[in-house]
Amino acid sequence: MTEEETQLTLELDPGLVAGEEPRRAVNLKAAYDLAQQAAMQPGWRLDAPFIRAVHAAITQHLAHPYNQPGAFRDNPKSIKTQVGNREHGGQCQPPQHGHDIETLMQALVDWHRGLEERGVPALIRVPLVHYHYELIHPFWDGNGRVGRVLEATLLQAAGFHYAPFALAGYYLAHIDEYFTLFNRCRKAAKKGQAHPHTAFVQFHLEGMRVSINRLHDRVNQIVGLLLFKTQVRQWYDENMLNVRQYTITNQLLAANLPLTLAEMRRTPWYQNLYQQLADKTRQRDLRQLQELKLVVLDERARLWPGCVSPTLNIS
Repeated sequence: MTEEETQLTLELDPGLVAGEEPRRAVNLKAAYDLAQQAAMQPGWRLDAPFIRAVHAAITQHLAHPYNQPGAFRDNPKSIKTQVGNREHGGQCQPPQHGHDIETLMQALVDWHRGLEERGVPALIRVPLVHYHYELIHPFWDGNGRVGRVLEATLLQAAGFHYAPFALAGYYLAHIDEYFTLFNRCRKAAKKGQAHPHTAFVQFHLEGMRVSINRLHDRVNQIVGLLLFKTQVRQWYDENMLNVRQYTITNQLLAANLPLTLAEMRRTPWYQNLYQQLADKTRQRDLRQLQELKLVVLDERARLWPGCVSPTLNIS
């Protein structure tokens, strides 16, 4: 699905969504909504019922021969679950029996609670919970999505309000490293190496750094855009801009993409502005907009609003 298709899907009534990929997107949004609601509750703590609830939200109405939303895996003797592949460092066999999985998941929850009580920082304990959860691989389907939602929930509960939900984008952009690290850390632990999970924690920390910086840049971009719009309106009200210049600036902002001079001159709104005016008037209007830095003309003769770097799109 494209970004636009995903956005349209998320705006639909969940009962009207059809198709595997749209349903996955809607389910994931529901899981993140559940995560935010939980994390905002005073005194909330991770427990097995919450993990099951997240899994139920993520996998509801998705076809799978064995998966049951909210139910831990319990393999029959004839079916073995394997995790990983050769391209990402090999395969391993997680626990197969439901009783073992339930025991390990409760142990994981208790272990995390102990880390909290000892004051281990969230940026250390949360990726460790994520890592060990994925090793247990407790469900037939949706384990990766559940693990990332659990991670986001724990981080938000610890006071990180925005970056946790952007972190999944970092994992997606570095998906090969993400999968490879599970096997690398697992093998390091098996060999008895000191601090075998450090690499995964470092990967998580780098993801948080990148996500926070991107959010910071995005906020700066939004603030810059608002200030730019305010300045344009003020200059128009003070008669520093004529109606044509005001229209050009706002049309470039609304376009979301740069326009070449030729493209702009072919648009109906531009032709209406200048249909009875001389070409010198067009040139003067544009020159003044450039002098005021409300419009930027790049090396490819494309026009950008002055608040946007020619290397970026407006979104």
